[in-house]
Amino acid sequence: MTFKIAPSILAADFTKLGDEVRAAADGGADLIHIDVMDGHFVPNLTFGAPIISAVRRATSLPLDVHLMIEQPERHLEAFVEAGADMLTVHVETSPHLHRTLQQIHNLGVKAGVALNPHTPYEWIREILPDVERVLVMTVDPGFGGQRLIPSMLYKVEQIRSAIAALGQPIELGVDGGVDQRTIGALAQHGADVFVAGSAIFGAAEGIAAAIAALRAAARQAKS
Repeated sequence: MTFKIAPSILAADFTKLGDEVRAAADGGADLIHIDVMDGHFVPNLTFGAPIISAVRRATSLPLDVHLMIEQPERHLEAFVEAGADMLTVHVETSPHLHRTLQQIHNLGVKAGVALNPHTPYEWIREILPDVERVLVMTVDPGFGGQRLIPSMLYKVEQIRSAIAALGQPIELGVDGGVDQRTIGALAQHGADVFVAGSAIFGAAEGIAAAIAALRAAARQAKS
């Protein structure tokens, strides 16, 4: 299994965002994760299209834009124009999810679907063939630095089994509480894309060493 490490800029130092993004890219990151929050779906405000444009100028890595916003279908084109390579929307905010995913694909980028800790896998079962990635929130979304909810390991395993049965190359990401202590269990249960914020940008050993350590811990768990 190929593992991808996705540093979340939510934990980066915004006084030197470009340098932080370039350090992550040079340090072996596979993509850059950008959390867009609207203060309604989640109790926090973050950044919009201008920040995505700035990150796009700083790296050629794929930009994975996670839309934690209400009515995401209204903003898809703006985020793609800003440089997103993948848009991930929440099942909880998308009553017409098939249509929204089709909109994303029609814009020429990959589509992902995310689900909150309390949301059962069954909510995405019907649209699983229509996405390139499923993102399991392993904490309640809205703030960085939280601890992983242990019961989410079963959900990861459940979705990995569904993906295997479907037979499509769908990635399974996890977001929240990912660090060197938890990434092994997440990998063992089937995750292959790991979103990490403070475990990378706040690591005492530096960004590159933190990315390498996360990847090594995931591989060791699956060896």
